[in-house]
Amino acid sequence: MAAKVWFITGASRGFGREWAIAALERGDSVAATARDVATLDDLATKYGDRLFPITLDVTDRDAAFAAVAAAHERFGRLDVVVNNAGYGHFGFVEELTEAEVRAQLETNLFGALWVTQAALPFLREQGSGHILQVSSIGGISAFPLVGAYHASKWALEGLSQSLAQEVAPFGIHVTLIEPGGFATDWSGPSSRHSEAHPAYAALHEEVAAARRARLGTPGDPKASAAALLKVVDAEQPPLRVFFGESPLGVAEKDYESRLATWREWQPIAIEAQG
Repeated sequence: MAAKVWFITGASRGFGREWAIAALERGDSVAATARDVATLDDLATKYGDRLFPITLDVTDRDAAFAAVAAAHERFGRLDVVVNNAGYGHFGFVEELTEAEVRAQLETNLFGALWVTQAALPFLREQGSGHILQVSSIGGISAFPLVGAYHASKWALEGLSQSLAQEVAPFGIHVTLIEPGGFATDWSGPSSRHSEAHPAYAALHEEVAAARRARLGTPGDPKASAAALLKVVDAEQPPLRVFFGESPLGVAEKDYESRLATWREWQPIAIEAQG
């Protein structure tokens, strides 16, 4: 199999770092972005010119376009574009400030959009490519305390499903990666939290405990790399794929409930037709 050229955002830690290492280990080249490229120094030393570190804040549209163009100029093509940069914001909906919600959307949604738009002309011209959007089980289901995060990922899901249909004629694939709980710092140092409202004080710990029980044992980001390579190398990759054991059960329960409710209320839907 010919070596691929990757563009990965948020490559300093977690999924982004493990996936960059997996690609480099098998002989691929990686343009790896991070807010602080010093976090990539060890990889640059080990892999040399096959790693191209790029300083990038994905919320800066002009910088995203410049970063993608620089990667294409460096390697001559782009095969796999991974929109991984993002974080989780914790806060009940009433607790969220305007700035917090806008910041969540700017990174998780608009950051992925800017990089995607920047890459598409290159992918269309070469008639191939694979865009991987790191979503979440929280992109198709929703739970208390992370409403802003869900808003960003549900929007990314809809955007990407439309995108997949638009770019298929150009030989470009789109895949939404939907992880469950993994041992990354998504809910640790990278996360942000709203100021707690007194009315929700008792609910915070209750919701946190329910979340821990729902997610179970965290997945291993290192193991996810081998799974990702199988998705990337597939002749017909999926539009959506879960990472981890727990998401399928969550999705089945949620969608069974939705279908039951929709069927129950179908007479009202028909009445509304007129």
